[in-house]
Amino acid sequence: MSIETFRAMVVREEACRFVRRIETRSIDDLPDGDLLVKVKYSALNYKDALSATGYKGVTRHYPHTPGIEASGVVVAGRCESFKAGDEVIVAGFDLGMNTSGAFGEYIRVPADWAIRPLNGMTLRESMICGVAGFTAALSLHKLESAGLKPGTGPVLVTGATGGVGSLAITILTRAGYEVAAATGKKDKVDYLRQLGASEVIPRADVDDTGKRALLGQRWAGVVDTVGGSICATAIKSIKYGGSAATCGLAQSAQLNMTVYPFILRAVNLLGIDSVRCPDDLRHHLWAKLAGEWKPATLETICTECSLEDIDEKIDLMLKGLLTGRTVINIEK
Repeated sequence: MSIETFRAMVVREEACRFVRRIETRSIDDLPDGDLLVKVKYSALNYKDALSATGYKGVTRHYPHTPGIEASGVVVAGRCESFKAGDEVIVAGFDLGMNTSGAFGEYIRVPADWAIRPLNGMTLRESMICGVAGFTAALSLHKLESAGLKPGTGPVLVTGATGGVGSLAITILTRAGYEVAAATGKKDKVDYLRQLGASEVIPRADVDDTGKRALLGQRWAGVVDTVGGSICATAIKSIKYGGSAATCGLAQSAQLNMTVYPFILRAVNLLGIDSVRCPDDLRHHLWAKLAGEWKPATLETICTECSLEDIDEKIDLMLKGLLTGRTVINIEK
């Protein structure tokens, strides 16, 4: 199959600002790799939005095509693991960060970045879950490894209307947990309850900006997607021996607090990184997402858009105005 050019979003630095356009790219511009994949679906993540605005902590060199996850079909390869026509998922690793990403019709990646879609999950569903669902699943896995069990008390999810937050609520609910969802969006209470939250809490109630070292013991566990003072407040409110899984910085990358929750209440702070997760755990958690943890509310979480719509969606994400998962139908 001969392919010479394709459409993609390209972010360029021009006159000290970063400009996004849909451009025609050459296949020869893609990095070396084992698999050339025709992208069917991608999804918009906060990391993509940062990359698309020139944040050098995510992407060092421009011009660049963001998109940290893709599902699609192999069109050419040079390995025994996959052949032309195989469906694959690529999520995590360096895709869309410093490797040309999935906001385009084709990607080229190492074979060990790809996995096969799991039984019970379509290519589209794999992107509704995607990196966000994997991050939520990894958070629950680490919380349970640290001792969290159903029935020990409510689990707080911060940034609850975002992609990771929305999927964390559904996964926790499927796993038998009572979930409290924190949000600043008053109009999303019904949405969060539809996902399975038993309690919806105003963001201000879990954002203590005072200097108290400890707060009342309230949460058996926490999935924090925002960082900053909300993360600190959550940690101060965890029950003895409980844990917080932290995976985001939408509010702030800073964590200003004392060590008292850790040394007086034996609280655990668990770091979540979906990029370099070991392969055996990565496959195990994708299997859980396709099986017993598969959200029953995937379509409720999903909004679909085209490649041309991404520019607007990036701006909305950075303003905190998106809900759930934005899935990009590359062929739309």
